[in-house]
Amino acid sequence: MLNNGITILVILLIFSISLTSAFALTELERATISDPRLENAIGKHIVDNINVNQQIQISADITNNQEKSQNFVYVVQIKNKTNFVVSLGWISGQLTPFQTLSPSLSWSPNASGEFTAEIFVWGGLINHNALSEYTTLQISVS
Repeated sequence: MLNNGITILVILLIFSISLTSAFALTELERATISDPRLENAIGKHIVDNINVNQQIQISADITNNQEKSQNFVYVVQIKNKTNFVVSLGWISGQLTPFQTLSPSLSWSPNASGEFTAEIFVWGGLINHNALSEYTTLQISVS
């Protein structure tokens, strides 16, 4: 009877280890960035060109894919067509398990042209381990 109990315990242990590794999250799967978008000050989606000195919000939905809360930093870096960073901003907070949040950062372009917003979600500013792949958003300013 003891051997049967040990055998069952070993089988359950192997099964448990197999399930755990099959559903484990990699470093870049701890959060998801989706639906990057431009919004006006009241959160309405902007579909037209942006004007110089017009204040816009750069927003995205971020989701915690973990069963535990995690701190995050939402970082937006805006580059011009020569890849020069013209704006850098961030906000931080905490996501509860499986929570989706829609942070946004404002930007007022001071010149016309084509810009790229790069959106990152990190674990912190000092320890900036990425929680997700970054995403980009193209911005035309006239």
